[in-house]
Amino acid sequence: MHYNGKIKAVGVRSCILLIVLALILNVGLTSLAGYLSLPVFLDCTGTILCAMLGGVFPAVVVGFLTNLFKSLLLSSYSMYYGVVSIFFALITVYFYNKRFFSSVPKFFLAVLCYAIFGGGLGSVFTYYLNHQSFGFGVSAPLAHSIHDATEFSVFWSQMSADVIVDLFDKAIVLTLAIAIFHFIPKKIKNHLNHVFLRNERKRNEGMVMKRSLLRKVVMVVVFSEVLLAVFVTNIGYFLYNEQAIKKYTTIAFGLTDAAAIVVDPERISDFIEHGREAEGYKETEKKLYAIREGFPMAKFLYVYRIGPDSSQVVFDLDFEGDHENEESEGDDPGLVLANDEGVLGNISAFMNGETVGPVVTNDTLGWLLSVYRPLTDSSGKVAAYVATDISMDSIFRDQIGFLIKILSLFFGVSLVIMTVIMEIVMRHVVVPVDRMSHAAISFAYNSEAGRKIGLRRIKALHIGSNDEIQNLYKAFSTMAEDFLQYIVQLQKQNSRITRMQDEIIINFAELVEARDEGTGNHIKKTAAYVEAIARQLKAEGVYSDILTEDYIARIKRSAPLHDIGKIAVSDLILNKPGKLTEEEFEIMKGHTTEGWKILQKIVSNTGDSMEAGYLKEAIEMAHFHHEKWDGSGYPTGIKGEQIPLSARIMAVADVFDALVAERVYKKPFTFEKAMAIITEGAGKHFDPKVVEAFSHIAEALYGERTRLQVPPEA
Repeated sequence: MHYNGKIKAVGVRSCILLIVLALILNVGLTSLAGYLSLPVFLDCTGTILCAMLGGVFPAVVVGFLTNLFKSLLLSSYSMYYGVVSIFFALITVYFYNKRFFSSVPKFFLAVLCYAIFGGGLGSVFTYYLNHQSFGFGVSAPLAHSIHDATEFSVFWSQMSADVIVDLFDKAIVLTLAIAIFHFIPKKIKNHLNHVFLRNERKRNEGMVMKRSLLRKVVMVVVFSEVLLAVFVTNIGYFLYNEQAIKKYTTIAFGLTDAAAIVVDPERISDFIEHGREAEGYKETEKKLYAIREGFPMAKFLYVYRIGPDSSQVVFDLDFEGDHENEESEGDDPGLVLANDEGVLGNISAFMNGETVGPVVTNDTLGWLLSVYRPLTDSSGKVAAYVATDISMDSIFRDQIGFLIKILSLFFGVSLVIMTVIMEIVMRHVVVPVDRMSHAAISFAYNSEAGRKIGLRRIKALHIGSNDEIQNLYKAFSTMAEDFLQYIVQLQKQNSRITRMQDEIIINFAELVEARDEGTGNHIKKTAAYVEAIARQLKAEGVYSDILTEDYIARIKRSAPLHDIGKIAVSDLILNKPGKLTEEEFEIMKGHTTEGWKILQKIVSNTGDSMEAGYLKEAIEMAHFHHEKWDGSGYPTGIKGEQIPLSARIMAVADVFDALVAERVYKKPFTFEKAMAIITEGAGKHFDPKVVEAFSHIAEALYGERTRLQVPPEA
């Protein structure tokens, strides 16, 4: 674990060093571009380089910290563009993994993507953060020029300028980053790949999404962040909207208070009756204009005498008008106007002389927030109302700017947090579990030597997270070591049992054979013949789908049991020197069925499966080794490939050994005569393919028949 701690320390130092150098590169180039008044940003060179060297985690951290430092050193607005830098980091990792930087066409496609994404998203931020007007950054002069030379709106002029500037900026930045990347020694790149687990990440990305632990964590984190974003945004918007309404309501009432000071309520009737010709009217109107000009967010300022159904104009200052120009003045004093929805909805308050507002309406005059202040004469009677309207568009623009700020900061910080969480999960959960799972797979499905190598790999993982993962690793490592020892012991026991089983089979078969005085090591020789024929068939590509190594081993072990049924045949018949009578031959033929019954009973009593184990082939040989290819054999009369392959091979081996061996009822045949009989029986008695393969090795087998006395190996 001390070794593991040293590895971690080296990795942490390398990670911090890369982030610091990339951050210095970003801030340094940005400051240089500003000092030289260059029309580019150069603020993400280090971010792109970091993404190429270390992947998502260091690049996202560098992108976020770059904008944090820029907001402290240059402009506070830089912080709101942090999410753009983070997305640049994510896009760069994708482009690098897809080898976009290895060819010129893909290079320019990447630059175009950077420009469209960065310029597009950046222009949205610039437009709304500057209250839907031009910004003051690098692209501002170009945006003004585009707006003056074309019919583009402010928004599209700003976006066009940002995309154009970004095209040049990202081409320079990407060229610098790639150049620096190629000059970095391969040793350093390999070290950083190891530090940031690039190989493990690629392997994890190759998994099916449903089976990837990291993907599941990402989905949970993203879902949580989206829910949190919706929650925070809605609360923030609600609170900001409430405060904005209060702010503008206070401003509106401040305007009406100021206007109420200059309007004499005792002269309202005179102003209505004589209009602008009334004494003091024009002087009062000029003062109202002067007051209104001190509140640029106010759209309308007016004084009305409000009745139950209609109102009379006292003063009406048109926001768009010039009070020196009579043509642009508002409604004339004394004009009767029908009350709008805002007044009618609060008519009882007006009739009671109460202060009214804020009232929000949206009609032909626009989307307005209105407040009304009563003017009372010396008798305490309400002579008129001073009112002001503030455009809700101003409030909405402020709300959009606020939303842009809160969303950019929230998603910027959220992406950093998500990246950190994913990095922690990747390093302390996914990678250790992934390494253990791969080690377990290679350990479980391997040879004994392979399992020993796998155990060494498991012990070399050095997982020291000091949590449940480390406990799992310790338990897993101990279990793997115990399992290896158990497997070794089990293999020894299995080998011993197999040898004992083979000895029992051979001794049992020899016990049966000993009753037949003329067979002479028949079971051992036929077992050797069966193996040799099977291997020759496999070498020639015949029945290769059946003749696996496991199958050949099974029929070799099964061969000694092919005549086990002779235990039920009388010694008088087995050792009769002359020809058997028909009745005796029928009894002799019964040894196939008896052998089948004996072996079937063994299988039934031991609970062995007919689909597994060598006894399946033993039953087939015992039952069918006297069947003939043309269907004239016994005991069932099946023919061709209906006869199991093991029995067809045994038929050739059995007959050949019987022909060349001396029996109580005959002398041994010569090799040539025996082969003539075997060859003549191809297609009648024997499988022609088996005979063909046997003919290629028969002479060698015949020459070595005296050496074929060794019991078949397990």
